[in-house]
Amino acid sequence: MQSKQVLTLEEVKKIAAAAEAEALAHSWAVTISVVDDGGNLLWLQRLDGAAPISAHIAPAKARTAALGRRETKIYEDMINNGRFSFITAPNLEGMLEGGVPITVGGQCVGAVGVSGVKSSEDVQIAKAGIAALNI
Repeated sequence: MQSKQVLTLEEVKKIAAAAEAEALAHSWAVTISVVDDGGNLLWLQRLDGAAPISAHIAPAKARTAALGRRETKIYEDMINNGRFSFITAPNLEGMLEGGVPITVGGQCVGAVGVSGVKSSEDVQIAKAGIAALNI
């Protein structure tokens, strides 16, 4: 039997706090979400001024990154480069840049999804949150 690492609530709070700090340092109004390895929502935080739709997009990005075990930019690039049929992939709604998996010891333990600013800035916020884990 294999052992499986999981995110604790303390770790999720650490990710969210670091992501929030990165967003606030740049005055970016975003929604931050953290999911487990199965795409189940563990944290959702919509900062003041963030668009209401971002509360739907951020968890979708996180879920897609966790289930696919890769950054969501890969899916967006596939579609933008002509593989349009990929939009029919089941259970993947957040195929926009801004979802980043959390990998520990080669295992995906979850993901962070951010929505509200430019996609590259969403990624910057997500990665700042993940960096707080010091993994």
